[in-house]
Amino acid sequence: MNVQGKNIVVTGGGNGVGRELVLQLLNKGAMVLAVDINPEALEETVSIAGKNPQLFTEVVDISNKEAVFAFAKNAIEKYGKIDGIINNAGIIQPFIHLNELEMDRIERVMDINFYGTLYMVKAFLPHLLKRPEAHIVNVSSMGGFLPVLGQSVYGASKAAVKLLTEGLSSELKDTNVSVSVVIPGGIATDIKKNSNISQQTASDSSKVNNVLTPAKAAELIIKTMEKKKLRSYIGKDCNLMKVFYKISSKLAMGMINRVMAANVH
Repeated sequence: MNVQGKNIVVTGGGNGVGRELVLQLLNKGAMVLAVDINPEALEETVSIAGKNPQLFTEVVDISNKEAVFAFAKNAIEKYGKIDGIINNAGIIQPFIHLNELEMDRIERVMDINFYGTLYMVKAFLPHLLKRPEAHIVNVSSMGGFLPVLGQSVYGASKAAVKLLTEGLSSELKDTNVSVSVVIPGGIATDIKKNSNISQQTASDSSKVNNVLTPAKAAELIIKTMEKKKLRSYIGKDCNLMKVFYKISSKLAMGMINRVMAANVH
C-alpha cells in the first residue's frame, strides 16, 4: 500500500518506534493520527515533527475498550477516513519468573499488548472494510515465538498478537484489507522505562550490534505495510534466533536463557 495520501493511525506515537513511524509516515506524505497515553510525549512528537499540519494526536489508553471504540468513532467522523492502523504500543513485564509476578502486572501486560491491539482492530475494522484499500499492522516480538527468560507473560501476549494477526489475514483474504504482523528482535527504546521496569539488560547498551535503532525498525515496519507482507521478522538477532529455533527449540532456548541470565541485573 502506498502510504502517500493515506490517513494512518499509529499507537505508541509518543516515543521510540512509534514516534519514528509517525515521522517517517509524514515524510512519505501520509496524514498521521498519533495515539499515546502520555500527552507530554505526544507534544514532544509534534515538536520534533515541526508542527506538521498532517499530524494529529489523541490521548488514549488502548487498554480501555470503551475509550478505544469512542476514539475510533470520533476519528472516522473527524477525519473522514482511516486507511490503516499500526498497532505498535506495548509494554514488557519485570524480568522475574511467573511465580513472582503479581497479577496486576500480568493483567496490565495482557491488557495493553493483546487486548489493546484487539480493541483497535475491532474498532476500526468495519470502517477499513469500506475503504478501497486498507492495511492493519500488528507488532509482535521475537519473544512471541521464542521464550525469553523472565518474560513469559510478555511472550504470551505477543504470541497471541501473532496468531490473532495470522488468523485475521485468513479471514480477510478476499477483502480489500491487508494484514501484517511484524516480529522484531531487540530495539534500542525506552520500553523498560515506559513499562516501569528498572532492570538493565544487555540490549540497553548502544554497543550491541544486533539491536535495531527505532528509526530502522520503523523503516522496516512501513516497508512491510507497503509490500503487503503477511509476516516480517526484523533485526539480526530475531532472524538468527528464528533459524536456531527451527533447527532445535531446546538449543535456541538455552542460548537466549544464557544471554538473559548473564545480563539481567
